[in-house]
Amino acid sequence: MNINRFPLRAGHAARAFINNSRGATIAERVEALNALAVQDAGRVLTGMPLDYAVNILDRPELRNAAEILALMGAEDAARLLHGMSNDRVADVLLELDGETRARLFASLDEPVRIAIQHLMGYPPRTAGSIMTTEFVSVPDSWTVAQTLDHVRQVERSRETVYAIYVLGEASHALMHVVTLRRLITGEPEASILSVAQKGAPVSADPLMKQEDVARLIRKHDLLALPVTDDHGQMLGIVTVDDVIDTMIADTTEAAQKFGGMEALGQPYMKINFAGMIRKRAGWLAALFLGEMLTASAMQHFEGELEKAVVLTLFIPLIMSSGGNSGSQATSLIIRALALGELKLSDWWKVLFRELPTGIVLGAILGLVGFIRIVFWQSAGLYDYGPHWQMVAITVFAALIGIVTFGSICGSMLPFVLQKLRLDPASASAPFVATLVDVTGLVIYFSVALLILSGTLL
Repeated sequence: MNINRFPLRAGHAARAFINNSRGATIAERVEALNALAVQDAGRVLTGMPLDYAVNILDRPELRNAAEILALMGAEDAARLLHGMSNDRVADVLLELDGETRARLFASLDEPVRIAIQHLMGYPPRTAGSIMTTEFVSVPDSWTVAQTLDHVRQVERSRETVYAIYVLGEASHALMHVVTLRRLITGEPEASILSVAQKGAPVSADPLMKQEDVARLIRKHDLLALPVTDDHGQMLGIVTVDDVIDTMIADTTEAAQKFGGMEALGQPYMKINFAGMIRKRAGWLAALFLGEMLTASAMQHFEGELEKAVVLTLFIPLIMSSGGNSGSQATSLIIRALALGELKLSDWWKVLFRELPTGIVLGAILGLVGFIRIVFWQSAGLYDYGPHWQMVAITVFAALIGIVTFGSICGSMLPFVLQKLRLDPASASAPFVATLVDVTGLVIYFSVALLILSGTLL
């Protein structure tokens, strides 16, 4: 279907949309377009003034940008793509199938094609893949007045003008950075170098991970980070809003994985029923099979359970405590790894930190369990039998072992996954809880055999 077959309807739809959204921000208009069907959104954008439509398409929050452009004719699509920022165009084209991508790519001018092809060549989640090539740069021989004139001429076609990059006139390598604030306060006839920041500019390699890019931007309080090649020549810039967008997407993906499922890759209300089942069923089935080992462990200790039925009362308590401690440790370590607070080589430091932590936490929970048994027995709320003191000691000792094991297991698993070049977020809370459930039962009954042998067992 080609939306250009409906030029009159497109014009009416666009006028109606603009009239209904008067006074609304670009973000609010994007939300309104997201609520429309793809064909309707395409008709609206086709009938809009070019700058108006480009501003909307340039927003990553517009969910169906690729599908909208795919429905357009080559002329309308090219008109909009040329107005959009290069990094946004690259992102949109990567969402399309090969045939549609080739058709839209061929509609672009050669300089734009080269720039976008360059951006699409970098691996995902790197500085090169999220940078834009539209930045303000000037030679180091210019004056403040020349630079200001240049900024006025190019500001509409640049991602940001808050940072101006000074390049060597002969080498074209990045020499200095000038902030817009310093530029407008400088003397017009003074050299641009007189208002440049002191020291070597902070820059990133195009293959730097986006997490490291985010850390650099945060550390140096930057609005944009230049990306340079091995010779110091500028390739592009990563703006703070691009980092925020990519980090939000990654955080969403990690949160979904941490919940014990595949990342959806789409907004919740956009994914169809079959896709939702496919994303969630695999992990649920795997976790269910893992929990079957819990039943196997209980079958192994069936004889002990028949002799001391009272032990079954504390199985939910034991299992949940181990799983909770493991999930806590996993959450802390995954976040620390993501923020760069921990490296892979720090595993032994974490191990020796979690070992005493697990023992103390286990002792606290064990003491609570011990007091609970004593109180219930003394108050006559429940009779745990003639050996209730031994049962209380068993629960106390087992909780120390289980919580300690859960803490160590939960903290070490992210390191193991990272070593195997897997996503540490795959060490989800349900996965850790399932693993600790099985081992927790083995620890519980092993402690019970050791303490209650000759009395209840």
